[in-house]
Amino acid sequence: MYNSKITGLGFFVPDNVVTNDDLSKLMDTNDAWIQERTGIKERRHVAKNGEETTTSMGVKAAKIAIERAGIDKNDIDFIVFATLSPDYYFPGPGVLVQRDLGIKTVGALDVRNQCSGFVYAVSIADQYIKSGMYKNVLVIGSEIHSKGLDMTTRGRGVSVIFGDGAGAAILSREEDPAKGILSTHLHSEGQHAEELALLAPGMGGRWVNDIVSDNNPEDESYYPVMNGQFVFKNAVVRFSEVIMEGLNKNNLKPTDIDMLVPHQANLRISQFIQKKFGLGNDQVFNNIMKYGNTTAASIPIALTEAWEEGKIKSGDLVVLAAFGSGFTWGSVIIRW
Repeated sequence: MYNSKITGLGFFVPDNVVTNDDLSKLMDTNDAWIQERTGIKERRHVAKNGEETTTSMGVKAAKIAIERAGIDKNDIDFIVFATLSPDYYFPGPGVLVQRDLGIKTVGALDVRNQCSGFVYAVSIADQYIKSGMYKNVLVIGSEIHSKGLDMTTRGRGVSVIFGDGAGAAILSREEDPAKGILSTHLHSEGQHAEELALLAPGMGGRWVNDIVSDNNPEDESYYPVMNGQFVFKNAVVRFSEVIMEGLNKNNLKPTDIDMLVPHQANLRISQFIQKKFGLGNDQVFNNIMKYGNTTAASIPIALTEAWEEGKIKSGDLVVLAAFGSGFTWGSVIIRW
């Protein structure tokens, strides 16, 4: 059986920087309030009338990852695309990436696990490579949140948190069993699904034609809802559990971690986990301050930046961990 190894990384974020002060002009909030609760200083939003899509950002990130992996696009055997904000209800963005990159007719799979999406996608790609079915798998996490947020005081508890962006990784076959992805660990707890959710018009909730005919500007069903305190309390517990699960599986300890890249949900969550595991600032990578929560894109964006800055080296033990809507959570243990 083979191992899989991350051989290429890339990310893309829109040029449009939206600061906390910018948001204060749209809703009753301020820089201090946002930073105190989330650690976020700014985020990126696509241009309001621009042409950027979840797929196009994913393609741009993928091109960088492919080049860095040193492979040709037609060396890719499979595509896994994680997002909660696809271009269409259907088809999913995986096939659009295959089309836009001009890749041969390989399979394309879409993953809908929100903040845990990239971890789930990596786990899927890892299993395909370990089994010998595929040699090179393109994994993408990409999100556009800004088009679907309630940018008023009513929605500030959610809207100040999220940003747009995309990250990508190439997973390739690795012959050395001591290198690459050592294990992945996935969980869910659907009883809390409605604590962080968005009702799909015409799918799980109201009929689209009823929404259109009502044309009610006070209709909040268009927007995501989040029980922030409840999500936070569950996140810190599940983050800790799933990181320890991965370490124990590989006979490792928290002191063995060279770099923890958590999903960028809230800086306070990351700081809590860092303190609990006794990790130094050089052992945890956070960039939520610059990009906000980009859901499925947050880990690949952060992982790419950490690697670009030389904070991840060959032989390092790298841990990825995520928690989000579903509830879903997971971890990836990597020997770089």
